[in-house]
Amino acid sequence: MPRLRTPARRPNRSTQPDRHAQRFHELKRSLDSLEYFCKGTVLKRMMKCGKPACACHSDPGKRHGPYFELTYKVNGKTVNVKLSPEAAPLYKAAGLQYRKLKTLLSRLEKLSQTILQQQAKLADRAATDRKKQGLSR
Repeated sequence: MPRLRTPARRPNRSTQPDRHAQRFHELKRSLDSLEYFCKGTVLKRMMKCGKPACACHSDPGKRHGPYFELTYKVNGKTVNVKLSPEAAPLYKAAGLQYRKLKTLLSRLEKLSQTILQQQAKLADRAATDRKKQGLSR
């Protein structure tokens, strides 16, 4: 026996601003869970040395390293900072926190714009209603 499809429910317009505001505050609270952050990517490099007779020139498996670098951009220029093996995981975690922060801020901005648009519509309606009441007296 075929199933009957029920029409999709449309969210109640009066509860939507509340839901958006609730989601906004949830995202805002998640900012508290962020740890230290920094922009950039941690790279692990295996390098060739300056000695032409060294095995690192002929065999990629015998290159020197690993050497760690933090890479990021400032004013369109790439900046590389050498890191110790102990510092590399700290900066890698900080880079992940930075990406999490950017995602959160993007979501907060979109929600904020939606809420502001809804508030502007409500304010316009209220002004229109006040004008109508003033004219009907």
